[in-house]
Amino acid sequence: MIFGASGDLAQRKLVPALFHLALQQLLPPETTVVGAARTEMSSDEFRAAMRRAIDRFGRGGPVDADVWEGFARRLHYLPLSFDDPPAYARLAALLEELDRERGTRGNRLFYLATAPSFLPVIARQLGLAGLAAEDEATGRFARVIVEKPFGSDLASARRLNAELGAVFRERQVYRIDHYLGKETVQNIFVLRFGNAIFEPIWNRRYVDHVQITVAEDIGVERRGGYYDQSGALRDIVQNHLMQLIALVAMEPPARFESREVHDEKAKLLRAIPPFDPRAARTCAVRGQYGPGWVAGEPVPGYREEEGVPPDSATETYVAMRLLVDNWRWADTPFYLRTGKRLPRRATEIAITFKPAPHLPFAAAQVAAVEPNVLVLRIQPEEGASLRFTAKVPGPRIELRPVTMDFEYGTSFLQGSPDAYERLLLDCLLGDSTLFTRWDEVERAWEILDPLVAAWAAEPAEFPNYDAGTWGPGEADALMARDGRAWRRP
Repeated sequence: MIFGASGDLAQRKLVPALFHLALQQLLPPETTVVGAARTEMSSDEFRAAMRRAIDRFGRGGPVDADVWEGFARRLHYLPLSFDDPPAYARLAALLEELDRERGTRGNRLFYLATAPSFLPVIARQLGLAGLAAEDEATGRFARVIVEKPFGSDLASARRLNAELGAVFRERQVYRIDHYLGKETVQNIFVLRFGNAIFEPIWNRRYVDHVQITVAEDIGVERRGGYYDQSGALRDIVQNHLMQLIALVAMEPPARFESREVHDEKAKLLRAIPPFDPRAARTCAVRGQYGPGWVAGEPVPGYREEEGVPPDSATETYVAMRLLVDNWRWADTPFYLRTGKRLPRRATEIAITFKPAPHLPFAAAQVAAVEPNVLVLRIQPEEGASLRFTAKVPGPRIELRPVTMDFEYGTSFLQGSPDAYERLLLDCLLGDSTLFTRWDEVERAWEILDPLVAAWAAEPAEFPNYDAGTWGPGEADALMARDGRAWRRP
């Protein structure tokens, strides 16, 4: 059941993901998809719109007509105003009818692909209509997927969680972060805990620092109105980046199961001290892009984008320095950054190791030795690389850095599935490992809330970086104070 089924997320990601799961025979044949939104359309019109969406945004080339016909029979649509109780009675009647016709046995997965303000409204109406109830005796489930952002600060996140909790139990709520469904993010577990060569050096004794970058070359596109209420800190840092740092730095779980993984992630986040407002200037940087050039094309500044006020103080860039106060990572800095209108799209985790304690080479060759760096590339090309020093062929000792590369497409001769495919399937199976638990969300807000307040109290001078550059100069200064520099992905 997709609320907001006429919107961008449903067409770009959700329905194409469900189609590809069906194509791989990973969905039971009785699985049925009901779309609901305020847009008036018939089920046939909805099917036609979803066919266009799959042709445009699906993966794997043209859609086979016979395969599409089978999938199209699963699709239904119900015009629905999210705050209209009689509409939920009609919805309940439709779902009961589909139970009888399709054999879906009363199992429900509700995906709230709507504006954040509608989340508590829809949850409350689902509860009043009796659609959130489960039956443990028969195994009938009701689950709800909630999109980010989960609140706009700590207080609003707690209110939203209380409103959802009044209807759904915690085990019924799946807070989705699509980064956790990407192959390279999942591969962090395997890389660390499935290879004996990495985990012994995955600590403060051998790691100099860690950089996590989420760079986008696009602007806000048609999302100016939404983005101006959010900004880079809420849109990327509070969810994606805090989840990535938890996965990189957490302790090994006893088993790769939901509770154990969530426990270790929450423990790691609790080891990160909340921002000290007095250190906001020295440990965090914000920016907003002005006009510039990206990929050889002129682009407008953020304040000239559609839906953005001409005096907007919303940040489109954030860089920060965090510490993890535990035995494994004490005094090892983690540098996080994200921004829009940067030179290229790239998401990566770079672990830079400390230099060798002694180099028995001539001074000229020692100067050529660069630190070992392990890079996990999350997008656009998923893979990993390891930089180390090697001797150049010849009679003299001449050193040069070289790189070993691993790419998913080359190594396995197949493309990675879309993150939403994995996450939707996991939710249907009742596996919340790759979703976000409430205590993780709450702790991330506890860390960042003082910074939100400090920035709100002190206006910034925007714009402070040109589109097509790597962000404001203050971000480079943040690294330079520690004697380090940002990588260029």
